[in-house]
This record gives sequence, structure tokens and C-alpha cells, in this order.
Amino acid sequence: MSITLFNATVLTPSESKKGHAIVVSGEGRIEYVGPTESAPWHEGRHIDVAGRMVAPGFIDIHRHGGVGVAFGAGASISEDLDRVSEWIPIEGITGFLCSIAAPDRDSLLKIVREYAAALDAGTSGADAIGLHLEGPYLDRDRERGVFNPDWLRDPSLEEAAALLDAGRGWIRQVTMDPSLPGAHEVASSFRKSGVVVAMGHTDAGYEAASTALRGDFTHVTHTYNCLGEVHQRDPGCIGAVLASDDATTELIADTVHVHPGAMRILVRCVGVDRIVLISDAVIGSGVEDGEYEMLGHTIVVKDGETRLRDGTIAGSTAPFNRCVDDINKLVGVPLPEAVQMATLNPARVMGLDDRIGSVSVGRDADLIVINDDVDVLLTMVKGRIALDDL
Repeated sequence: MSITLFNATVLTPSESKKGHAIVVSGEGRIEYVGPTESAPWHEGRHIDVAGRMVAPGFIDIHRHGGVGVAFGAGASISEDLDRVSEWIPIEGITGFLCSIAAPDRDSLLKIVREYAAALDAGTSGADAIGLHLEGPYLDRDRERGVFNPDWLRDPSLEEAAALLDAGRGWIRQVTMDPSLPGAHEVASSFRKSGVVVAMGHTDAGYEAASTALRGDFTHVTHTYNCLGEVHQRDPGCIGAVLASDDATTELIADTVHVHPGAMRILVRCVGVDRIVLISDAVIGSGVEDGEYEMLGHTIVVKDGETRLRDGTIAGSTAPFNRCVDDINKLVGVPLPEAVQMATLNPARVMGLDDRIGSVSVGRDADLIVINDDVDVLLTMVKGRIALDDL
């Protein structure tokens, strides 16, 4: 069934166009974007958006789960995947990566194989677009975040090849510490297979980090967090990110992980075109306060924050649309550009911008209707309405 959204302010997201309509074909593709009065007539559902904004659906490329699910830890991967995918459209998310980890090589390969099969079958809600391996190639000596140091090890070309084989093309991103032995060779192997290699969870100095970002490390995992500190005589890893020419950078804009002032610095240094908003959402996102098991640790969810028992921040529970609102209102990024950070930018990083991330003819009809406070009123995934609060 075709769907027409009319009387809309369309964020493409690069432009804002008032009085427009979007016609979605029965195959779930965008067929028309233009003035309402010129829209072709189709039988089907016609929705008056009443001047509200229609934007591309949000794309979250760094998510560990939510609503009581920790990706890779449940008894049924397909059921857990569907549960999360059916819930996150309330945050405006239409596409997401599953961020996974495991305690050892065999467990990780098993999980990757099972996810590849589940991703082949598809999801019932938001579209699961692939896997993100956050580790296991992180420095166990510096790890002070949520990762269990016993789960981490040095990079291995043999293991990387096995993971790529198990993933059957579904591994889209891997986070690694570039200072580990063999890291650059393994990064090159992943990148040649089309995987985005991100620098993260590292104490690499300025020179080492800069070298990595000029090589096969093209992306940065949750900028500022788990990347050492900046000093005037040693800018460190963060300094290398801020001074980089091409690297794309993730940002958790929940105001818990990063101060709005630091967000503003990142925007001024690297620009809106290279920043990707992420949730870093964990098992406790979307559920009541309490204690939950994740990545070999007990995490405590309380008052909108997620921490280990020692107080270490352990992921986020902030709704994704609230992060978009925060970067707009607290940091001063215009709303169309804030939306770009959550749509077109992640689509480009993943090499999927020919299909998703913008409101353009021929693209998948992954669309959301939002107001000025980024409240999500309607979410459409490939032409299918997953949330309707209009």
C-alpha cells in the first residue's frame, strides 16, 4: 500500500523544505519529494503532517542492546534482535548496528555466525544493518570502562579472517586499539574486506594516533570516552582526533559522557559533516532502574545513568532522539545539522548512503515525523509504519 505524507516540512537533511509531500511506494521506496500540490495521486493512506518535520530515520551505529537485552548474551539471538528492533522506533531509529563482544575466540565466532543468520532473516521493527565488534583487540592494561580485561587480547590476522568468514559480510565496523602489536596489519585486513576500522579504548599518544588516523583507522569510537587525556605538551589521542583532516567521529550526546562544552569543541574542530551521533545504549536502556549483567560485569541503572558498582560510566540509557535534541539546544547545532549527524553521516560512514540516510527519490522510505523538541510522532521503516503517535 502506498503512503503519502503531505503538508510537511521536509529535512532532506541538508535542506528544509516547507509545504512538501513525500509519496512512498508499495515497495517501501520514496517515489516523490516535492510541493504538496504537485504530488502524484495514489490510492492508499494519506497522512496530514500538519507542518511538522519529516526527516530521515535515525541510524544508530553503536548500540549494545536495550529493553533488557544485551546483544549476544541471550538464549535466542533472533528473538532478542526483534525485541530491540520493535522497541527503538519510539526513539526515531530505523536502522542500527549490533555492538557485540564475547569472553573468548570461540564464543565470539559462534555469536557472529548466529547473528549473520539472524540478520539474513531480517528484523520485525527497525532494520538491523550489521555488526560492530567493539573489541576484542583493546588494551587490557588501560581498560577502565565496562569491558572485562579478561575478554581482551592482541590482534590476530588468523582470527580476523575467521571472524570475516563467520560474519558473511555482516561485520560493518570493528573498534581496535592501534597501539597493540599487529594492529595495523589486522586493520588493513578488515578494511580490505569493507569493514570500517575505528580507533577506540586506547592510550595511544598523539603521533601514534595521528598515524593510525592517516591509515586504515578512519573512524573514532565514542570520542573523548576511553581515549586518554589532553595535555598542552602531549595532546594525546584526543588531540589527534581534533586535529585530524578526514576521520569521522562518534559522539554520545547524552551530557553524561561528554560535557556540552566539549561537544562544542568537537563540532568546531571537525565540523558537522564528520560527527556521528550514537547511543551506546546498553541492556538497561528502556527499562526500570536496577542491576543488570553485561560484558562480564554488573551494571547499575539509576536516575538515567548506567555505571559499574565502582561508579565507572558503563554505556547509556538516554533515548536517541533526546541526544539529537541536546546537540541542538545545548550545543547550538542547528536542527537540520543535528539530524544530519544522526542520519546521513552514519549512512555515509557505513557506505549505505545510496540507500538510507536522506529523503530522496529512490531511497528506502525510512522516515520519521518530529517536532521542534525532537519528539518522535511517527516512524516508518521501508514504507511500513512502526510507530504512529500523530
